[in-house]
Amino acid sequence: MTSLALGPATPGAAPPGAAPPGAAPPGAAPHAATPPGAAPHAATPPGAAAPVTPAAAATRRPSEGSVHSWDLSTGVDGPGTRFVTFLSGCPLTCLYCHNPDTWKMRNGRRTSADSVIAEAGRYVRFISASGGGATVSGGEPLLQPVFTGELLHRMKHELGLHTALDTSGFLGVRATDALLRDTDLVLLDIKSWDPDTYKRVTGRPLRPTLDFARRLADLGQEVHVRFVLVPGLTDDPADVEGVAAFAGGLGNVSRVDILPFHKLGEAKWQALATPFTLHDTPSPTPERIAEVREVFRAHGLNAV
Repeated sequence: MTSLALGPATPGAAPPGAAPPGAAPPGAAPHAATPPGAAPHAATPPGAAAPVTPAAAATRRPSEGSVHSWDLSTGVDGPGTRFVTFLSGCPLTCLYCHNPDTWKMRNGRRTSADSVIAEAGRYVRFISASGGGATVSGGEPLLQPVFTGELLHRMKHELGLHTALDTSGFLGVRATDALLRDTDLVLLDIKSWDPDTYKRVTGRPLRPTLDFARRLADLGQEVHVRFVLVPGLTDDPADVEGVAAFAGGLGNVSRVDILPFHKLGEAKWQALATPFTLHDTPSPTPERIAEVREVFRAHGLNAV
C-alpha cells in the first residue's frame, strides 16, 4: 500500500529474469516447518475434505480477493527479501500516492488464496535465506480483511514465513485479534500528526489510525512506523515532533522509516487522467531528512 517500491509484477508472472537461486520448484512442499502447536496447512489428498482455514470458516467458501499484483522486494516492505502481495482497493486518496492504480477494487484481479500461496511457495528457500518473509500490502489490505487474514495465516503456518501487514491503520477496527496473531510485524503509516494536514493528505480523519496504533501497543505487537516527509506539507516542525512523541510513547515501535517524498509515480496519475497536485513539490534535502531523523531519535526511536 505504502511502500515506495515501483510497479510490481502481474500476479502469477515470475519477476524479470530467472527464478531466484534455490527457489523451490512449483508444487514442492514447503521448506519451513510448521511452528509448534500450529495446525499445518498441508496439501489436501485427493478425495479428502479441504482444510478449514479462517477465511473458509468465516465465508463457507474458498477465499478470494482482488489482487493488484505481487513482487519480490528488499528493504522497503519489512526485513529481508519479501514476497509482497498488493491488494486492490483503498479508502484513502493520498496526495503523494505512488500507486493510485490500486485505489479501486474493481481494477484488481479476482485471485484465490491458493494461487497466491502457491506463487509465494516458489521462493520460500530464497526468502528464508535472506531473513525475509511475506507482506500483505495494497491499496489497503484491511479493506479485504478476510482475504488478508487468510493470506497472513497461510504464509505464516503453511510456508513458515515471517509475516507483515502494511496498513494506514484507518480500517484497523477490521483487523481481528486472530488476524493480528498471524501478523509478526505491522508497518503502520502515520502520515501527519495534525488532523487538518492528515485530512488534506488522505481525505480521511486521523483518529482511527491513532486508535489502531494504541491497540497494537496494548497487544505488544511489533510496529515499524513509516512517515513520508513532504516539503511544505508534512515537514512542519510541530507535525514531526507530534508524530515522534506519539510513536516514542507507544513502547512497541522498533523502527521508524523516514521516507522522502518523490514523484516516481506521477506517470500513473497522468494515465488515470487525475491531477497530481504535488507536481511542483521538491524532494526533501538530505539535511532536512537527517534533522527529522534526529527528532525521532530524541524520543528513543530507531529512525532510519
